[in-house]
Amino acid sequence: MTQPLILGLGGTTRAGSSSERVLRAALREVEALGARTEMLAGPDLVIPLYAPELPERSPEAERLIDLLRRCDGVVIASPGYHGSISGMIKNALDYAEDTARDARPYLDGRPVGCIACAYGWQATGSTLIALRTIVHALRGWPTPLGIAANTTLPLFDEAGDCIEPGLKASLAIMATQVMRLAAANCLAGMGDGQ
Repeated sequence: MTQPLILGLGGTTRAGSSSERVLRAALREVEALGARTEMLAGPDLVIPLYAPELPERSPEAERLIDLLRRCDGVVIASPGYHGSISGMIKNALDYAEDTARDARPYLDGRPVGCIACAYGWQATGSTLIALRTIVHALRGWPTPLGIAANTTLPLFDEAGDCIEPGLKASLAIMATQVMRLAAANCLAGMGDGQ
């Protein structure tokens, strides 16, 4: 069986942000289930504003588009900024438009784990809904379990290990859901197989 490639997108411009830490933890879970992973976070996503009329792409944007084309699944972790996803994450997802004419456009048929991180519960809910709506618009399959991470709680220890039992269990469930569909797609020949 081909080893699925799972792309992680998330974080903020600040290295080591809560959303980046949750994304890293999620990718560790899918790796434990046999996936290859690539992560674009923080500085990797500081790319020019998406402009569909301009054919030029920065090297960072080209890497993002290449990984969107090749991945068998995605995990997205966005901070909740003013009740929705961050502009940086939305801009990165807008680059999926460059795949519109591909044989497998956007996130078509691929599982997408959605994670919202915010300082409190209210913004996690609205951010998660926004993220899942965008994934649907990109023809992706949001996993049945979406994760809301309240950063007012202690979530990680100094080594970066998840110490919040509910979050840890949710990450494992979401990783399993991403991997089930990604592996099924690979077996059916729908994945890139690289």
